[in-house]
Amino acid sequence: MTKAYRGMSMEGTIARWYDASNGKAPSRYDEQVAKVRQHAPKGARILEVAPGPGYLSIALAGTGDYTVTGLDISETFIAIARGKALDAGVPVDFRLGNASAMPFNDDTFDFLICCAAFKNFADPAGALREMRRVLRPGATGLIIDLRRDVSRQAVRDDVARMGIGVVSRAFTRFALRSFLPRRAYTKAEFEALVSKAGFGAHEIRQTPLTLEVELRK
Repeated sequence: MTKAYRGMSMEGTIARWYDASNGKAPSRYDEQVAKVRQHAPKGARILEVAPGPGYLSIALAGTGDYTVTGLDISETFIAIARGKALDAGVPVDFRLGNASAMPFNDDTFDFLICCAAFKNFADPAGALREMRRVLRPGATGLIIDLRRDVSRQAVRDDVARMGIGVVSRAFTRFALRSFLPRRAYTKAEFEALVSKAGFGAHEIRQTPLTLEVELRK
């Protein structure tokens, strides 16, 4: 399997840290579910690309309104996500696979979302092409990720609302201020990537912390 993430050697350790940190920020997933509801009607078939420990996919499936699939290259994340879905008693099809070579037929999904992961893809152009391929005609994709020029204040505000412990808070602030932004994109860089991916239309919005990239096939 071709690697879809940069820096996979510590994937198990990072996966467990990410799970521990993000599991204490349920409001983040409430907000993301609300964003999905703006685009995906009841009965939609949804793909989450790189769901990590699966919180958003499980929350979406828990509404009873969607059929949800999650695709991640990390075996650790897939194991964590499957366990959480089982505990929650909700059906989510978590698959092991590569974002730039997805194991799905053309025109499969009504909506696609990718949160806090795109910056880690080794082949971002390939991932965008695959996102377009698996979406049905007229369907929407949404990528939400850290912006490279994120401010210190935006990081402080985001970490403060996570409700995590002192050590996790310090490491998360460090990650969001140092190595994670170096992997991230500016609006102009993302614009250049998306313009070559063949989508019919797109819009890139900025928040203090993130870029929100809306893609229409």
